[in-house]
Amino acid sequence: MLALGLPLASHGQDEQLARATFAGGCFWCMEPPYDKLDGVIETISGFSGGHVVNPSYRQVVAGGTGHLEVVQVVYDPSVVSYERLLEVYWRNVDPYQTDGQFCDRGQTYRTAIFAHDDAQRAAATASRLALAEDGPEERPIDTRILDFEAFYPAEDYHQDYYEKNPVRYTYYRWRCGRDDRLEALWGNEAGG
Repeated sequence: MLALGLPLASHGQDEQLARATFAGGCFWCMEPPYDKLDGVIETISGFSGGHVVNPSYRQVVAGGTGHLEVVQVVYDPSVVSYERLLEVYWRNVDPYQTDGQFCDRGQTYRTAIFAHDDAQRAAATASRLALAEDGPEERPIDTRILDFEAFYPAEDYHQDYYEKNPVRYTYYRWRCGRDDRLEALWGNEAGG
């Protein structure tokens, strides 16, 4: 069962799927860059890292649950590597911001990579070290690497928000300053 982070079943003929879970601020904004990648089967907005079972969006944003807004990426590792997912992750966040992401402030919007296993932890750690050595700014990276424990999908109206509400979504990204800051950090590589 995906919601609780249990193993995924095969999808199609002998195709073994995997998951990656990333906190990058507003989960709406983390779905599109992954949905564009060949090998990504599905992106799901939700919550990880907290101590409340199956929290609602209202509970999480009110604070006190310990969860971060995340996107869980279901992918075929024979088509797209976890390392590629990490590359896309870094180009869609401000890894130096300590109080959230862009205009969204607070614990709920901080950045983190949730490692599902030792291989993901090693790859995430290596990518963070590489960014610290050769990143666009000489400040400490605030993105944490945490052990994945559970994932809880957000309510249906949050899923694929950018497709269901394109005008509101585009306005939100602009108002929040997300694209301007990503371009300042990553230039032509911004967004993935």
